[in-house]
Amino acid sequence: MKQNTIQRQSGKRSSEQTLQQALQRSPKQSPRQSPRPSRKKGPGPLAIGMDLGDRTSRYCVLNACGEVVQEAAVATTKQGLARVFAPLQRSRIAIEVGTHSPWVSRLLQSLGHEVFVANPRQLKLISQSSRKDDRVDARTLARLVRVDPELLRPIRHRSEEMQLDLLAIRVRAALVEARTALVNAARGLAKAMGERLPQCAAGSLGSGQLKALAEPLRDALEPLLEQVAALTVRIGKCDQQVEQIARTKYPETELLRQVKGVGPLIALTFILTVADKERFPQSRDVGCYLGLRPKRSQSGQSAPELRITKEGDVYLRKLLVEGAQYILSRRGPDTDLKRWGARLALGGKRAKKRAVVAVARKLAVLLHALWSGGEVYEPLRNSAARQAAA
Repeated sequence: MKQNTIQRQSGKRSSEQTLQQALQRSPKQSPRQSPRPSRKKGPGPLAIGMDLGDRTSRYCVLNACGEVVQEAAVATTKQGLARVFAPLQRSRIAIEVGTHSPWVSRLLQSLGHEVFVANPRQLKLISQSSRKDDRVDARTLARLVRVDPELLRPIRHRSEEMQLDLLAIRVRAALVEARTALVNAARGLAKAMGERLPQCAAGSLGSGQLKALAEPLRDALEPLLEQVAALTVRIGKCDQQVEQIARTKYPETELLRQVKGVGPLIALTFILTVADKERFPQSRDVGCYLGLRPKRSQSGQSAPELRITKEGDVYLRKLLVEGAQYILSRRGPDTDLKRWGARLALGGKRAKKRAVVAVARKLAVLLHALWSGGEVYEPLRNSAARQAAA
């Protein structure tokens, strides 16, 4: 047993030593060198591609000449990654966006490396490859980052502090989703017995709504509605936490809340998701970033009407759609945005759906413009300008 443990430890040390020895070899000692004399290039950063996995990750290291000097696996932990990449010189490292990419990118940057987080939806060379495996993906990422990092369509992760603040919003969303599932289950079970729970908001549903049901059904559904009531209390506390974070740490949310239909949840989620108001040269680019623009497939005279791309953050897009629905509803005040959306909604149910998405896109652009410009929101500015011109 002791002998096996010693062998495993020596195997790990030998793997790390192999990478260091391979990087120190001269071109004549490279195991993959062609018999023909290679073209000598000036010194440059190493190119490394890494396919992140939940337990282990595969990486591929290319030297300045584009030759593979090392391919191996590393544990997807802070200690494992630091042990392999800390001794290396400053390198270009490409990883795919995923669950582990935020902390991995921050760790590698702290070790002095230049990190590029690839957008897999834009990287069809990997996502639609017929030879997809971890080793090939790591090698492809290394090749792409060596040639031109912009080919990866790199994204930028938010800071650790902002990610922790966004975590409070994600927790609230999970609680709301769990409450919705319990409410739907209670209503479905009641219908199966020929009964119906009263129509009300999910937050108002509790044990008090069971009085009109038969006693056996009431006893069966009571545990579900008790959990619904408990989740409602917890969601209320999350709302208070979100409002406190917005008020104390992100006062710029007040600029966004000038728009009726935008509360602390939408405003804080927008700022934490976009992260940097300077990342877009024009506010209209925010709509594309959140996947609220239609797809395009134009060829010759053919230009079919397609659905939106649905790229970017799903939860923020959902919140913007909810805000657009409020703006277009009877409760929403009279604004330029509401008037514009109401004209688009003429023409039936399908036109109304398109109008909601279009207003959500305009709302995202408006919020970014208020954030970056710091202006006072005037709900009827365009209408007043047209009247003055007339």
